[in-house]
Amino acid sequence: MPDLAPVGRALLSVSDKTDLIPFARALEGLGVELISTGGTARAIEDAGIGVKRVESITGFPEMMDGRVKTLHPRVHGAVLARRDEESHVAALEEHEITPIDLVCVNLYPFEKTIRQENVTDDEAIEQIDIGGPSMLRSAAKNHDFVTVVTNASQYDLVIQQLRDNEGCTTKALRSELAAAAFSRTAEYDAAISSWMGHKSEALFPDVLQLSFVARESLRYGENPHQRAVLYADPAPSGADVASADQLCGKPLSYNNILDAAAALELVQDLRDLHPDQTNVAIIKHTNPCGTAVAEAASEAFALAHAGDPMAAYGGIVAMSTHIDVDAARQMTETCRFLEVVIAQSFTPEAVAVFSEKWANVRLLATGDLRRPSRTEVMYRSIPGGLLAQEQDRSPVKPGDFRHAAGPKPSAAMTRDAGILATVVKHLKSNAVCLGRGGALLGAGAGQMDRVASCRIAIEKAGPSLDGSGALIAASDAFFPFPDGPELLIDAGATCIVHPGGSKRDEATFELCEARGVTCLLTGVRHFRH
Repeated sequence: MPDLAPVGRALLSVSDKTDLIPFARALEGLGVELISTGGTARAIEDAGIGVKRVESITGFPEMMDGRVKTLHPRVHGAVLARRDEESHVAALEEHEITPIDLVCVNLYPFEKTIRQENVTDDEAIEQIDIGGPSMLRSAAKNHDFVTVVTNASQYDLVIQQLRDNEGCTTKALRSELAAAAFSRTAEYDAAISSWMGHKSEALFPDVLQLSFVARESLRYGENPHQRAVLYADPAPSGADVASADQLCGKPLSYNNILDAAAALELVQDLRDLHPDQTNVAIIKHTNPCGTAVAEAASEAFALAHAGDPMAAYGGIVAMSTHIDVDAARQMTETCRFLEVVIAQSFTPEAVAVFSEKWANVRLLATGDLRRPSRTEVMYRSIPGGLLAQEQDRSPVKPGDFRHAAGPKPSAAMTRDAGILATVVKHLKSNAVCLGRGGALLGAGAGQMDRVASCRIAIEKAGPSLDGSGALIAASDAFFPFPDGPELLIDAGATCIVHPGGSKRDEATFELCEARGVTCLLTGVRHFRH
């Protein structure tokens, strides 16, 4: 088989027309005959470049609202025919088919469409490309003779090879482009499969089939001796770390991704409570070590960072708004070092401030922080199996808290209780946290008993316990005995919020009543193992 394959005829059919005209003009300048379809043909014609409509090749018009254009033997035969096989060449001659040597196709924007809010099923289905993937697969299969182009980023490389090789491409390039084409169609099909699967009413099917696409290989997993890779949902329906745009910094690590996902999830929960304010979360080892809700971004970060400056070093920060240059300066001047910063967006000036202070900091722009529009199922592998459960999307609703003991809470106390109850939902069990004024002051997490978590939260809060305003204590589950609440009250807590449900709840209520401490019940446990 030849190393060099000439390109004398090209079919161009693209949804994304970025750099299409320069590419088409360069091909025309190299003497390549152009064939095209629909909107692509119109764009090429409008640019004054010679092009044949595909219907002049097939003898059939585009039909069914463009669903049928290239699905024809005069197209696929022209692409799939082996030039070194006598029977193939004879078939081309018999049916008057002229070979096509280059196929340039990018697919209907299915992934982009399904990410839009309120998109209908019919709108999504119309963006499922049929002819495009068929063309790409045909061309990629026959890459011994055909050059297949799937992305505008490949245009310059192809044109340069054609110029360097008297109108031919090398086998090495064709193989590389064919592999990229099969990867693209696999990714595209996975997105469709994932979207279709999520539409099923069976949340937990008898046979579980997952469709995720390898996004990037990671340097290592939790530890250097463990290999790891990031797989992404090809059809995400909301903001997530796997599909966020990384604006600068070195590649994310396995642990960075886990922490960033935890930070984003907490900020989304806080934003549900206070959508008109700035919500900030600082995460270390998937646990919140700093959280705050405030009017301005700089104020919210300052409050969150003050909660535990030591733990915040090398932490991951998520913010519910965009970050401008003032917020970036405040963050870089306040904190010694951050690994990752996540926000809806960053101004170019803010990116420059972060990059100048920390050359390796990763900035992730998620766009709108909207939650997934479908029910998310969380998976955790165990040796020999997989656990699946609904994501804990049960919202914290301060208006539904039950006043169980002590003084009636003020509006400010109820607001802070809602924030702290949200934070404790994101701490590893057993979890207890303390805070005031919309900010986390100390947290105890991942302990074998709740009393130990109380002690750690008190120790972490330290001198902050002496501040003004109601001190709120929150627990992710009930207190089995009043010993934990007593420690919290002795430390200065004036409100304790927890789910309730213990056989000994009355003992805690009696303690709070006797000590003049407000006790609020959420009614919802939030274990996180």
